[in-house]
Amino acid sequence: MNSTVFLSQLLNGFQFGILLFLLSAGLTLVLGIMNVVNLAHGSLFMAGAYFGAVAFSWTGSFPASIAIAIVATLALGVLMERLVLSRLYGRDHLYQVLATFGLILLLNEVAAVLWGRAPLFIEVPEALSGTVSLFGVPYPAYRCAIIAAGLVVALALYLVINKTRLGMLIRAGAADATMVSALGINIGRINMLVFGGGAALAGLSGMMAAPILAVQPGMGEPVLILALVVIVTGGIGSVRGAFYGALIIGVADTLGRAFLPTLLKELFERSVAQAAGPAIASMFIYLLMASVLALRPQGLFPVKHG
Repeated sequence: MNSTVFLSQLLNGFQFGILLFLLSAGLTLVLGIMNVVNLAHGSLFMAGAYFGAVAFSWTGSFPASIAIAIVATLALGVLMERLVLSRLYGRDHLYQVLATFGLILLLNEVAAVLWGRAPLFIEVPEALSGTVSLFGVPYPAYRCAIIAAGLVVALALYLVINKTRLGMLIRAGAADATMVSALGINIGRINMLVFGGGAALAGLSGMMAAPILAVQPGMGEPVLILALVVIVTGGIGSVRGAFYGALIIGVADTLGRAFLPTLLKELFERSVAQAAGPAIASMFIYLLMASVLALRPQGLFPVKHG
């Protein structure tokens, strides 16, 4: 195996993992802190991509498009929380599943009506269109920017949740919302902020993914499944788990799809390997998740209490 090819795929897996973290961090906050099952989180990813694509066509500025996508998706998330999810707190998760599944259908149709079903494309910004050398391997500068953005967000989340008063209130609300409310803290406002922040992260991930994916209705559902795999593997409600889980899933999925079919050709007959290789590669991360749950049902990096 060519070491340059392997290192390049490893970097691709790391970049994919960082992108999954940007999406999964918001979902794990909503699920772990608010105890809300939000299947429409992938639709917020789609909305961020669309908002960014439209903003880029208007302004021609990629940084401005990122800012607009974040703010617009945050506003959409707050609207969803106030109009729909705030009415379902404390109720059975089935109600939340049905309501957010309905939001998926609604937002996909709204996107199709507003922008059509044909894919939209955003060009990589000219300043990031080249390559840089990482460990001696030429690698696209834009993908490096995604990695850098994800690491900055991870550090910011750590500081906010662990080093600020807002983070203390969020953690306290997750542990005992009734007690926090009894102390005079507006827990509804905290939930709105958490949901809005999760939506903003989904919007950021959608906008960052837009130049390397086709922006189209329904693009959020496949990544939502991957985000759920990430938070289950890393530990529900744990931002640290979302970070490490995303890197594990991103690298495992990329390397599995790149090298597993070739490896099977060395072990089995060519016809068998050609038939089984792609199927096993596509199932690899789900087998990995099942293995983790069999050994550690709480995930690899569960929330630490106390």
